[in-house]
Amino acid sequence: MRLDCAAVGNVKKTPIIGILGGIASGKSAVAAEFARLGCKVIDADDIVHELLRNDAVKRRIIASFGREILDSASRIDRKKLADAVFTDAERLSSLNDILHPFVLKRTEELIELYSHQDGVSGIVLDMPLLAEVGWAGRCDRLVFVQCNDQLRASRAKKKGFDANQLKIREKFQISLDKKVTLADNTVVNNSGFSALVRQVADIFSDITDIG
Repeated sequence: MRLDCAAVGNVKKTPIIGILGGIASGKSAVAAEFARLGCKVIDADDIVHELLRNDAVKRRIIASFGREILDSASRIDRKKLADAVFTDAERLSSLNDILHPFVLKRTEELIELYSHQDGVSGIVLDMPLLAEVGWAGRCDRLVFVQCNDQLRASRAKKKGFDANQLKIREKFQISLDKKVTLADNTVVNNSGFSALVRQVADIFSDITDIG
């Protein structure tokens, strides 16, 4: 158990909850349910969206990957960029070198902000590469979202990429077997939404009871 609720003076620490799981497993749905229960969610994908509109970041990405990753309006096309990097470990590493320092800096800023806001019961990190960038140890509680491969493939297809693309992307990540061993809790997301809601509520109750 990672939760450390030792108080500093009379101030209770706001727990940081990290979400782990495979692509299209339902991590964002779990994060959204924590948000409904009073947590603030830091979504790394939202931060990346902002970064791709930043002129300085955009110039660095174009310099590394060429103008072919732009759309007709000269904006970075995320699908074209993904296609360019997820077949080459070196290119993916180059993109991460550009984006990750900004993402982690912004995440720290938001953690600091939310930690001092009244009524915030927890801070949820919805970061696809949470474990890969070494942030597992930054969390007080790690929640793994388990979902069978068939369902994940179906959900991934709705997001615009097939089962083969899912496998290609995940080969650059820590294995799901490893991620589940890092977790303190598991949410099984193979059935209806109501089952997910109940599981998140139980985990949240446990966190707040300890706090």
